[in-house]
Amino acid sequence: MTKVQDDLYEAVNGEWAKTATIPDDKPTTGGFADLADDVEKKLMGDFDAVAKGEKSAPDQYFAEAVKLYQKAADFKARDAAGIKPVLNRLVNLNQVDSMAGFNAKAAQLDLDLYPLPFSAGVEPDMKNTAQNVFTVSGPSTILPDTTYYADDNPQGPQLMGLWSDMAKKILAQTDLLPEDQAAYLADTIAFDAEIAKHVKSSEEWADYPKAYNPYKFDDVVEKFGEFDFAKYADTLLPAHPDTVIVADPRFLDEFTQLFNADTFIQYAHWAYVIELLSNTGYLSDDLRIEGGSFSRALSGLAAAPTQAKHAYRLANSVFSEPIGIYYGQTYFGEAAKADVTKLVEKMIATYKRRLAKSDWLMQSTKDKAIVKLNTMVLKMGYPDKANAVYDLLHVDEKADLLTAATEIAKTRHAYHLQQLTKPVDRSEWAMPGHLVNACYDPSRNDITFPAAILQAPFYALSQSDSQNLGGIGAVIAHEISHGFDNNGAQFDEFGNLSDWWQPEDYDHFKVLTQEMIDQFDGLETEAGPVNGKLVVSENIADAGGLAAALETAKGLDDTDLKAFFTNWAEVWRMKARKQYMQLLLSIDVHAPAKLRANVQVQNLEDWYTTFDVKPGDGMYLAPDKRITIW
Repeated sequence: MTKVQDDLYEAVNGEWAKTATIPDDKPTTGGFADLADDVEKKLMGDFDAVAKGEKSAPDQYFAEAVKLYQKAADFKARDAAGIKPVLNRLVNLNQVDSMAGFNAKAAQLDLDLYPLPFSAGVEPDMKNTAQNVFTVSGPSTILPDTTYYADDNPQGPQLMGLWSDMAKKILAQTDLLPEDQAAYLADTIAFDAEIAKHVKSSEEWADYPKAYNPYKFDDVVEKFGEFDFAKYADTLLPAHPDTVIVADPRFLDEFTQLFNADTFIQYAHWAYVIELLSNTGYLSDDLRIEGGSFSRALSGLAAAPTQAKHAYRLANSVFSEPIGIYYGQTYFGEAAKADVTKLVEKMIATYKRRLAKSDWLMQSTKDKAIVKLNTMVLKMGYPDKANAVYDLLHVDEKADLLTAATEIAKTRHAYHLQQLTKPVDRSEWAMPGHLVNACYDPSRNDITFPAAILQAPFYALSQSDSQNLGGIGAVIAHEISHGFDNNGAQFDEFGNLSDWWQPEDYDHFKVLTQEMIDQFDGLETEAGPVNGKLVVSENIADAGGLAAALETAKGLDDTDLKAFFTNWAEVWRMKARKQYMQLLLSIDVHAPAKLRANVQVQNLEDWYTTFDVKPGDGMYLAPDKRITIW
């Protein structure tokens, strides 16, 4: 049996991993995944009961969600319609056959949710988060990240081959002639390869303050070249924006290389194929399964979700917030909510003490950091009411599934565009109550803890305080730490991008950040090496969160640090398919679960004294290699 001193993760989770089985339709099992499965099972049962009339819908939103669920579950109707609903939708796209035609209809294409050669939307202004701004960036690539397109990445051609096989099979069911099917596919792959040359990688996106680049409207118009951005924006938006936030300046500078009169047909064919494939999940069962084959290959899944799971997940993706409110009200007790809220307040108090005792921060920086903590908004469990957009979302019971779902999505999109002229709603929640997760939003300086994560092994009234602190306590402090990671540290107490540090302090923080990058960079896993830059923000948050939770645990009357560290390792319990782990190494800003469990504890002195870890043990790290930031 593995000794804790050699491998904490294996000592705690090794026996479990020997018998744990990953479901055919899932990429992982254990930890977060098991809790999510339990939540899904509960809610699917409730959806089914309402659909059968055995239970009343708790509100109008849940009733609409069940209507969509029933429509998605009606595979008799879906199979009878076959591919026709998406062919009907593609008619409008086929009518745009030139740059002039595109310029005339670009805004309507956006409103109708067709693929454009760029992405745009409305978001809070990073430097004035009370107001919204219009943003533009590049479109998505077919493969998960630009790194897959590198000549030295063997996964790229293999995955593109799988995607092409899927696309060929679905194109063969359209009304295109065989020679046109081949031309559309070739043009799609060529246009996608060109996109990959001009857009950011996941590593670049991980530094999200760099997505804030204000441009004068007229300058953006000029850089878009033959595309009439002025007409597009003024037709699309409720007011003319004087400023546009460009998330990726290189993409804008190079846009005319991607999209111009000469490449228009490539774009048109790309848009057709992308739109066709993105809608297979709303069509017949055969098309649903075939259209999901590439994403399943990315994660190594052996099977598609059952029809019932598919129908629930589709409805959930549209009505997630009101479903989360129902889950919170039904399955999350007020006693637990009050108890966890106290724990959050306790963690913030610990953080203040740790900041006050910091030996590398000047007092003025400490003071501003504490102001940020005092202002931090806590969103616990689930919101009091659903966002106003849900009042507008109604299921057309006479329409086919694709048409009904598209109309709802168009309504939501139009609503969000209208927010450009309205103040930012700081009461919005970033996550629904039934999601097993938590997050920090730097632009709102708020922390969201959905009800679904507030259960064992993260948290339970039946667990000891030491166990809860090693679980949810560390997660809570992790989210607090995001306010002071390499990204969050650049935002003030109101969520505005602002330099509130003393220069010497920030220079030292950058040195510590690089040390954290170096600690993880190149660490080997079964799926490949870790990219330290990609995962640094989450690792800073893990380090700060675990240290703060540990200090809080040490203040308990009945401290049990062995239970603390053991539960910390248990919450990261995960068994995953190799393909999925390879995918995460490319795009996920979190380190692999085993490394999250094992590396951070080695930075803490109490790890060594609690388990008598000595030089020569696998989990020993020399004192001069240990990193403390927060």
